Amino acid sequence: MLRRNSHVIFRRALIADRQEDISHLHLFAARADASALRFYRRRKEYSSNFQGCATAMDGGGTIRVEAPLAAGEGDDRLVRLRSLEGSSATVTDRLAGLVAAVPGRLVFTTSFGIEDQLIAHFIFTGELPIEVATLDTGRLFPSTYKLWQETEERYGVRIRSWHPDASAVAAMVRDSGINGFYHSRDARLACCEVRKVAPLVRALAGAAGWVTGLRADQSGGRAGVSFAGWDAERGLVKLAPLFDWTRERVAAACAERDVPVNALHAQGFLSIGCEPCTRALKPGEPERAGRWWWEQDEAKECGLHVGPDGRLVRARAAA
Repeated sequence: MLRRNSHVIFRRALIADRQEDISHLHLFAARADASALRFYRRRKEYSSNFQGCATAMDGGGTIRVEAPLAAGEGDDRLVRLRSLEGSSATVTDRLAGLVAAVPGRLVFTTSFGIEDQLIAHFIFTGELPIEVATLDTGRLFPSTYKLWQETEERYGVRIRSWHPDASAVAAMVRDSGINGFYHSRDARLACCEVRKVAPLVRALAGAAGWVTGLRADQSGGRAGVSFAGWDAERGLVKLAPLFDWTRERVAAACAERDVPVNALHAQGFLSIGCEPCTRALKPGEPERAGRWWWEQDEAKECGLHVGPDGRLVRARAAA
């Protein structure tokens, strides 16, 4: 059994990931050279500041990145984005606004949920210079991996995957067992830390902006989600282009555009994470009730969007 504060121990043990050198990041590897060229052409169109950003291309269709934005720079970018908070702004407007306002590396992390699929659709069809990455925990549903393949084939792209450290997984399993996360909330948080949070740190290292699929009506804990804010812990601008959308609106937009979605959604799985930690909803349950259903805490999060105290971090919006 993991000790009560084991997830904190894992966090400290894995914090060294922040110092890890950033390897070459492959953009759209199926058509690397052509896609990388499009990436930089689009970047020049969207931002007059491109020449000064910390991004460079090499002959292999990859990019290298340097330091994230300083807090003051982030404030300036947020002010530019405020005009896109209104309901008249489209998702494409919001994403393109991020590209124009924030020079440097931009990353969208997808879990292949219905919101993420819609955002990815606009990024891919608009050929926006935003990297699309996913955190492969090793415990996802088979249908999620199938959707991953379908998405790559549909849009002719490669989605960059980030994986947990094998030695950290082995140590966790040795300590708590293969499904030790059922034993306590601390054990579950430790698993999320190893399989999701630590890979996210590597995925966002050096990024200037982070796009997420958060919606304000997904749960009570997410009700305060804003369109754009400054993530002080990571030193980047955090954007939620669907923050004011309902699930019904997202589903309708996906259907209208024939966006591929997870087959489990039609079976009552509205929020989909790792297979052992997700069940279908019962009638009348809120959207995220099927995640870690054995826990009593209503504010259920994996740690990607929360601070050390376990509470949802609301990125500071521009004044």
